[in-house]
Amino acid sequence: MDIQLKKKPWYIKYLYHILAAMALIALIVYVSILAFGPHKLNIDAEDYKIAEVTETPFMEYLDVEGLVQPIQTIQLNALENGFVERIVAEEGAMLNVGDTILVLSNITLLRTIEDEEEEWQNQQRNYQEQEIEMEQRSITLRQQALDAEHRMSSLDKSLKQSREEYRMGIKSKAELDVAEEDYSYEHRKAQLQIQSLRHDSVATHLKREMIRANREASSRKLSRTADRTRNLIVRANVAGQLSFLNVTLGQQVAAGASIGEIKVLTEYKMHVTLPEYYIDRIITGLPANIQYQDTKFPLRISKVVPEVKDRQFACDLLFTADKPSNIRLGKSYRVQIELAKPETALVISRGDFYQNTSGHWIYRLSPDGKTARKTEIELGRQNPQQYEVISGLSAGDKVLVSGYDKFGDNEELVIKQ
Repeated sequence: MDIQLKKKPWYIKYLYHILAAMALIALIVYVSILAFGPHKLNIDAEDYKIAEVTETPFMEYLDVEGLVQPIQTIQLNALENGFVERIVAEEGAMLNVGDTILVLSNITLLRTIEDEEEEWQNQQRNYQEQEIEMEQRSITLRQQALDAEHRMSSLDKSLKQSREEYRMGIKSKAELDVAEEDYSYEHRKAQLQIQSLRHDSVATHLKREMIRANREASSRKLSRTADRTRNLIVRANVAGQLSFLNVTLGQQVAAGASIGEIKVLTEYKMHVTLPEYYIDRIITGLPANIQYQDTKFPLRISKVVPEVKDRQFACDLLFTADKPSNIRLGKSYRVQIELAKPETALVISRGDFYQNTSGHWIYRLSPDGKTARKTEIELGRQNPQQYEVISGLSAGDKVLVSGYDKFGDNEELVIKQ
């Protein structure tokens, strides 16, 4: 008797095909998860900088390099034309007011001065002659006035006598009339002489004043001419260091030409250049400081140059107290310019994350510190050490602030301790 075999299930025949299809589907799902699921990257914690978000006093300031410059630089200019005859002071020399720097020679100027001195002497002789003539004329007029007064006195006595004799009948009326006419004539003549003397006195006084003024003017002119010879000696007009002298022996120098400069070293200033972004916030009087050998030296902004060149502008700062003991011209220091007063804020340390994320997001660590995920944030003000956090983080959060050029677009980082 034949045994009837059981019919095998249909899927047995296609078992391997089914297993292969299931494996393919699993592979596709795995690849999809890798492709579209959250990207992860394993990193070593020791290779990157982790910072904690803290609430602390925050001050917005700039940290820039400043150069030490003299408080003032004075240009040296030649006051007269001439050839460089002798150089007395060399570049770098320390000068006091009045010290000789160089000597010029000008033969034409010396001849001009000799001619003017001769002309001045001739004018003085002419003025003396005029004064002598005026004095002689005054003496003559005074003598004439004295004679007139004497004649008037005699005529007055003679007229009185004639009137007495007429009264006594000794003289006739005709003789008395002649005597009175002579007296009247001589009296008018004497008055004219006295009036002429008065006019001459006034004219003489005015002329003397004119001569005196002309003499003083000619003397001043001669003095100015003599001063021109003193201008051939170029002297220091301030105390300081001769930092620059652009002449050589025998060189012809024109009047008004710049030949050097003196740096006044009684005080120093710091000169800095800043990005034009801050031009509206930098004003005179803002406090600043430099730190040298663990000591802060305060400054304040004394001058802001409003002109922008190559997207930068310049400003000067003065020391308000002590200066570093080793300060020298041209030496550089880091200058911190305070843009605002300190105030409490939520901050994080600076790092290269800002260059990669523009401050829009950051990797925040999980509480156990094993992972870090992208977190959107908003940053505000900044200084060379910190960023102000507006939103997205809380005090106590820990974040990665370095290594962002190696993280790519991974949403999550796995941190190996």
